[in-house]
Amino acid sequence: MDLNGFNALEVEPSATFQPMPAGWYKCVITEAVFEYLNLKHEKDVVVQIAQQALSQICRAIGVNSPKDSVELCDKPLMVKMAVTPASGGYEASNNAKGYEAVSGGASAQAAPSGVAASGGSTPPWKT
Repeated sequence: MDLNGFNALEVEPSATFQPMPAGWYKCVITEAVFEYLNLKHEKDVVVQIAQQALSQICRAIGVNSPKDSVELCDKPLMVKMAVTPASGGYEASNNAKGYEAVSGGASAQAAPSGVAASGGSTPPWKT
């Protein structure tokens, strides 16, 4: 990879990541890489797990037959976040464990400080 022309002093370094506490959060998918779903894999069980997660996402946002992943973006949903403890040289991380419609039975937690909360007519990632 050619790094000619890159100057680290011209780019702010990434911030340290701290996982959010486990719980339900009101979220919006902003890009198709929200969740890594193996919809094409040599093992049927892997595909089935991915399809089940995608089914939860689609039902939560009311898009039951998407033709393209872009149809899943910019729609609110509740996401149940879990924390995977640090292990094997990896830092603690968050993992999505479930999805529901915003009006569903999940009780949302307030976003931790430093995490943009939704509200207003312009989504925070578009400002």
